[in-house]
Amino acid sequence: MIFENMDRIVFTGDSVTDAGCARPVGEGLFDALGHGYVREIENLLVACYPDLKLRITNTGLSGNTSRNLLERFDDAVINLNPDWVSICIGINDVWRQFDEPAIPEHAVTPEEYKQNVETMILRIKNELKVKGVFLCSPYYMEPNTSDWMRAKMDEYTAICKELSEKYDLIFVDFQAMYEKYLKFFHSATIAWDRVHPNRKGAVMMAKEFLKHCDFDYSREF
Repeated sequence: MIFENMDRIVFTGDSVTDAGCARPVGEGLFDALGHGYVREIENLLVACYPDLKLRITNTGLSGNTSRNLLERFDDAVINLNPDWVSICIGINDVWRQFDEPAIPEHAVTPEEYKQNVETMILRIKNELKVKGVFLCSPYYMEPNTSDWMRAKMDEYTAICKELSEKYDLIFVDFQAMYEKYLKFFHSATIAWDRVHPNRKGAVMMAKEFLKHCDFDYSREF
């Protein structure tokens, strides 16, 4: 497994990461990590690797676009001095183009999105000594790729993949994972609005994330 004893892993992003976590920094006991995929990741790490002390931190903030996250990046990531960083942002960058079309300044274009995320990556690489960075794709739980919002979301996912390859990041493709799931079930089973997953979706996201961490579910200790 790629994580080592006493590593600090900071997860940041929007409401999907937030999932009701504590403010301003979510970590520790009870519901401080929220009830989303970050919570499920820690559950699995504790269950399978109890001999490792891992500090899991959640700084997701509901409603954030990449512009908002970049503005608070010092408090959300840099000042926490993490060993690992996971960024999952972009859903609201796209969503605002469809639920608030008459307020274009609330949305973030693909060009700005790429610039924002690339700036975050460069700040991490230039200002921190991290062991690795995860870049997680935004997603929309819609199997019809010609759907307006799904088609636009795919542009932002492609940007994440491009930047991951450029900067040698760990790319976690949540969109591809959900697309596979939607061959068997309707999105209503995990998210009525096709964005915010219930506990089932959170487990799926945790499983997809840990797939990139050399995680061993059958490990004996």
